[in-house]
Amino acid sequence: MIKEQKGVFELSTQNTTYGFYIRDNGICEHLYYGERIGIISDNEKLTGSAVDALREKWAFPQGNTNVYDEKDPAFSMENGSFEFSERGKGDPFESFIEIIHGDGGETCDFVYESHEIGTGKLNLKTMPSAYDTEDNCEYLVLRLKCKNYGQTLELVYHVFNDTDCITRFARLINTSDEKIRLTKLSSLQLDLPGMNYDFVTFNGSWANEMNKSVAGLSVGKHINSSYNGVSSSRANPFVCIAGIGTDEDRGEVYGFNLIYSGNHREVAEVTPYGKTRVVTGINPESFEFVLEAGEEFEAPEAVMSFSPNGYNGLSHNFHRFVNEHIVRGEWKKKDRPILINSWEANYFNIDEKSLLSLAKKGKDLGMELFVMDDGWFGKRKNDMSSLGDWTEDKEKLPGGIKRLSEKINALGMDFGLWVEPEMVNRDSDLYRAHPEWAMDIPGKDHSEGRNQRILDLANPAVIDYLADAMTKVFSSGNISYVKWDMNRTFTDAYSKYLTPEHRQETFHRYVCGFYRLMKILTERFPKILFEGCASGGNRFDLGMLSFFPQIWASDNTDATSRSYIQNGYSYGYPQSCYSAHVSASPNHQTLRVSSHSTRFNVAAFAPLGYELNLNDLKSDELDRIKSEIALYKKYRHTLQFGDFYRSESPSGNYHESGMTYREWTVVNSDKSVALGLFFQEKSRPSNVTAICRPKGLDPDKLYRFYNIPEKIDIKTFGDLVNMVSPIHIKNGSVTQNIVSKFYKLNGEKDEYILPGRNIINAGVRLCPAFAGNGFNESVRVFVDGASRLYIMEEVTG
Repeated sequence: MIKEQKGVFELSTQNTTYGFYIRDNGICEHLYYGERIGIISDNEKLTGSAVDALREKWAFPQGNTNVYDEKDPAFSMENGSFEFSERGKGDPFESFIEIIHGDGGETCDFVYESHEIGTGKLNLKTMPSAYDTEDNCEYLVLRLKCKNYGQTLELVYHVFNDTDCITRFARLINTSDEKIRLTKLSSLQLDLPGMNYDFVTFNGSWANEMNKSVAGLSVGKHINSSYNGVSSSRANPFVCIAGIGTDEDRGEVYGFNLIYSGNHREVAEVTPYGKTRVVTGINPESFEFVLEAGEEFEAPEAVMSFSPNGYNGLSHNFHRFVNEHIVRGEWKKKDRPILINSWEANYFNIDEKSLLSLAKKGKDLGMELFVMDDGWFGKRKNDMSSLGDWTEDKEKLPGGIKRLSEKINALGMDFGLWVEPEMVNRDSDLYRAHPEWAMDIPGKDHSEGRNQRILDLANPAVIDYLADAMTKVFSSGNISYVKWDMNRTFTDAYSKYLTPEHRQETFHRYVCGFYRLMKILTERFPKILFEGCASGGNRFDLGMLSFFPQIWASDNTDATSRSYIQNGYSYGYPQSCYSAHVSASPNHQTLRVSSHSTRFNVAAFAPLGYELNLNDLKSDELDRIKSEIALYKKYRHTLQFGDFYRSESPSGNYHESGMTYREWTVVNSDKSVALGLFFQEKSRPSNVTAICRPKGLDPDKLYRFYNIPEKIDIKTFGDLVNMVSPIHIKNGSVTQNIVSKFYKLNGEKDEYILPGRNIINAGVRLCPAFAGNGFNESVRVFVDGASRLYIMEEVTG
């Protein structure tokens, strides 16, 4: 709900309130954002009293601070809270907007001119934004005018009551009669009282995405940013400002994200006056946009939310928002298929026969979608050639995509493929025909990435070519799924299409060109499930999710690594959006050996896939995969779309630096079914006790809590098996292999009928872990990287 009363604005969701007011001098002063309160009342005196209690007070100018104007000699921009900040009028802290005017001056002085309140969602013209099909959201457009130069700044707010989220974006319209250079336009600014906050960011690198980083704020600027052309695995645009001591379920926390796939910057600045300013938007580094008279520029839409219930509470707000107002189209709420991907089974060495063999094996195990990864086009024997030449290699695929897809469909599976359209190899027909389409600086050395260059999506001709080329590919067979990759970041970013005056617009125009391309293709092929990828999670953001319902979370498929990576994503993104695969052991990225159960258990909390050579597996491994796929299908909707909860390491357990246990719980909408992951990275001596603490259950319902017992390989015990074996079994011997093949030990079984409130509040004390003193069917064998999947189902009748 949005209310206005004599220049006072109150934006309320179901549980939060955001407020500001217009001062007599036209400045927009921020009042409050947090748990729901009342600011505007039918009684105007009460409204005035509420505003007076929240606003900053000025009596005399402080020392060498500057007063805004002579009409209010006490008011200074230096120690205030505002809806936006600008250069030149006394605010020395992080700015929201920066302009170089025709006369070379940089001062801006935007003041309130008018506003508009309405129902529905206002869209951006050049970028994706949130949407609302039911017209339940409300908007506020705040129009401001620069007193000195005449430009118009619009601050646009939307209130999404159902998700406790508010969005903001800004639009600058050059209503002056001179050309200007816009060097910064942010999307969101929030000035908070106090400075006792943690700045929570999610950082990493290739194969090491989304590590949660917590930095206590102190006076000065703390910056999370990307400057490599994409939203980046180095610094995801989702960030939090949390009260000191906030945990998963307690404490106040603010969250911010950006619907943008390029260079971004999130700043948390603590002022010497004990206030904290948050500014998010396009990274202003190497950014400049020339606006002639009458032209405009729009900043991407930012999303913010507040929760008094810790990180889980904030995550639920963002998960609902992304599922309801970002992801769209055919696959918005549709269960995602279980796939088998050819990459780690074949790499570039593919042909029709080997692909069909892999697909047939996958179909026999219950998989639903076969994906042909890299290597199918041009003369693609390795990553040195053929990107840009999107025609089938007839030596590998004699009948082309059409015949292969028909044969895959005849098996009863859907067919999908991999593409990387934004890239070009120099050894390609496309590069030889159009070297001017590649991003590099003519006549200068180029820093290459993965033996490929980036096509100039700031050039409309490139967009038109790619739209036609991909349309031909996607129409060449019965294609149900497309994995869209981008395997390098920008170097020597230089658009030959743009003139020198406009070349600082390259990064942003590339992103807008990409969005135009994806809009064309997703409208032409609305039933295809598009999955984004950029060497894993190098472009994982809300802009991508506006076109791709799911994104490949990381090229790292190691289960232990993935437990960290997926845990990090879960803070700002629902699990339906990041895909996960069961791969081979030892893992191809880390060489870590992991049990098959753990590889499945971690991957199951996401859209599930397999990426290994099924033809090399033993019969018992294939049987295990078949049974786990059946289990996943039974609980698929809950695993992909259920409410997701993270748990802290249980108290009372030995805890060195790092994680003791990682716990996830997903709960379906009516709380009749829940599944929990209980994962241990490292086994510790004598640590026999563990308490599983699921969350989100209905306290008044009765549940059956149980696990599916493991079958324990005798090799797990090594020489210890001789303590009970009637014959001596040498470790690594043929005898051990034979016994291991035909004889498995029964693992522990935990099963209880319990009220939800017992499980939530007291947890479930699990069977004791193996501690070197004996084994039977009540002992939990829990080695490094071990995990269990616990199922909770409502007991009725």
